Amino acid sequence: MAECGRKALSLLEAARSRYESLQISDDVFGESGDDSSDNPFYSTSGDSDSDNYIAEVGEEDQQQQQHHQKRGEKESGHSGGAGGGSGTSGAGPPGALSRSQAEEEGWMETLQDVTVPPYKETYGPAQKMPDTATALDFFQLFVPDNCIQNMVTQTNMYAKKFQERFGSDEGWRPVTAQEMKAFLGFVTSTSVHRCESVLSIWSSGFFSNRSIALKMSQARFEKILKYFHIVAFRPSQGSNQGLYKIQPFLDSLQQSFSCTFRPSQTQALHEPLIDEDPVFITTCTERELRKRKKRKFSLWVRQCTSTGFICQISVHLKEGQGTDGLATLKNKPQLHSLVAKQLCQNISGKNTIIFTGPSITSLSLFTEFSKQDIYCCGLLSTRKSDCTGLPQNMLVCSSTPAQRGQSRVMMKGSMSLISWYNKGHFRFLTNAYSPTKQGMIIKRKSGEIPCPLAVEAFAAHLSYICKYDDKYSKYFIFHKPNKTWQQVFWLSISIAINNAYILYKMSDAYTVKRYSRAQFGERLVKELLDLDDCSPTQ
Repeated sequence: MAECGRKALSLLEAARSRYESLQISDDVFGESGDDSSDNPFYSTSGDSDSDNYIAEVGEEDQQQQQHHQKRGEKESGHSGGAGGGSGTSGAGPPGALSRSQAEEEGWMETLQDVTVPPYKETYGPAQKMPDTATALDFFQLFVPDNCIQNMVTQTNMYAKKFQERFGSDEGWRPVTAQEMKAFLGFVTSTSVHRCESVLSIWSSGFFSNRSIALKMSQARFEKILKYFHIVAFRPSQGSNQGLYKIQPFLDSLQQSFSCTFRPSQTQALHEPLIDEDPVFITTCTERELRKRKKRKFSLWVRQCTSTGFICQISVHLKEGQGTDGLATLKNKPQLHSLVAKQLCQNISGKNTIIFTGPSITSLSLFTEFSKQDIYCCGLLSTRKSDCTGLPQNMLVCSSTPAQRGQSRVMMKGSMSLISWYNKGHFRFLTNAYSPTKQGMIIKRKSGEIPCPLAVEAFAAHLSYICKYDDKYSKYFIFHKPNKTWQQVFWLSISIAINNAYILYKMSDAYTVKRYSRAQFGERLVKELLDLDDCSPTQ
C-alpha cells in the first residue's frame, strides 16, 4: 500500500512539473473552496468541473456532453470533446484529401522534431502599482477619469437632444462626474450582489441593499439610466454603424488592455460564457427562459492562458450591416477565421502559441499564421472545422478498434495532424509541439492516459480557460438592458473588472491585503460610490 502511495505521489509530482513547464499560474482568482484549491489540470477530483473539457479528453459520458453542449453550439474555443471525436468510417469531410492526394501534397507518416523559437516578450503587468493602490486605481487603468468625463458629456448631450425633440423633462438636471461614478457603482454592485433588477437596490424586499441605496435616490438613478450614452450623435459614414454608440469606448478599452499587460507566450481564442449565470438559469422556469431575448451579438476574446487576462475582444453583430466585413459572411469557418485574424493582428512576429477550438482550426489559417511567427494548436472536428487539405484517412474512424491512449500522426513540414483515442477519436492540428514528444493525462479514476505532448498542452491550457469561465460567470454584471450597445458596454465593464483583479493579484497591493474576487468587487463598488467605509464585507 505504501509503495502504491509513493508511486501515485511521484506521478503527481511529474504531472505538476510538466504543468509548470506549460507556463500556467494556479488559482488566478484566489478563491477558497474545492474548485480552486487544487491544480486545475491534474486535479485529484474526478468530478471537478475544471476537468470536464479536455483534461479528461474523451470521457464522453452523457452528462459531460450535456454540460458542454452550449459551448459547442456557440462554435466556441470551448467546444466540447465530443465535437473533436466526431467522424464516421466512410467518406471524409469536404475538402479532405485521398491517400494519393495527401502524399502528393507532402503529408507523410515520418515524424520529425518541431521546435518553437523563444518568446520575444516578458509577460506580466506593464507598470508597477504601489502597495497602497486601491481597487478603483486598478479599475481606472481601463476606465480612467477622462473616459468617465466623456460619459458625462455625452449623456448630457443626449438628454438635451432628447428633450428638444420630445419635450422638456422637469426632473432632469445635468449629470456630474461624481454621479456618473456612483451610477457605474450601482450597476457594478449587481456583479457581487445578485438581484432581480438593479432597481431592487432601493426596494424593501430581499434584494435591497440599504448600505449603498442612500448614496443616490432611485428617481435620480432612473433619470441617468434613461439618458446614459457613450456617443450621443451618429458619426459620419465609414464607422461601424451597428456599434457606433459603443465603438470609441471599445477602442479605448482595447488600448488600455494592451498598455497595462503583456501576455504570456500561450494564448487562447474563444467565446467566453456570457449568456447567463448558471445558478440563475437553473432557478428559471421554462416560461421565463422563453421570454428572455437571445443576444444579437457574439463576443470573441484572445486570452492569456497563464493568468486569465483577456488581452483583446472582438464583437460581431449577428444581425444588421456592419463595416467590419463580418456581417456579410454566412460561412462560419470563414467568419471565425476572420475573427481569429483580427484578434491576432497585434501579436505577429513574437512566437506566440495560440490554442483554438474546432470552429477556428484549419490548415490554411494555421499556415498563414506560421508565416507571421504565430504558432497554433487546435482541436479538429469533422463536423465544425474546415478540413480542406487534410488527409482523409486521418479524419475517419478506422474499422479496427483502437486502444485507449493510442495515437496516429502525419506531418506536412512542421504541421502535425494527430488522431488520438480515448473512448472516442480526437484530432488535433498543431505546429507548436513536437509529435515525437509524449505527454500524459492523469486522473484518479482513469489512471495514466498516454498522449502526444500537444494533447496534454491543449488539455492544460483550455481547462484553465474553462475554470476561468466558471468563476467569471459568477461576477458578470447582472443588469440586463434591452439595447445591444448597452449589453456590450456592461459586458466589457465586467471584463475590465476581472482584468483589474488579475493585475491586483500580481501587484504588491495583494501582499498587503489579500482580497478575494468578491471582496475586490465590493470594495470597488464602495470606492465608486465614495463611501467612507471602503472595507469589504466579511
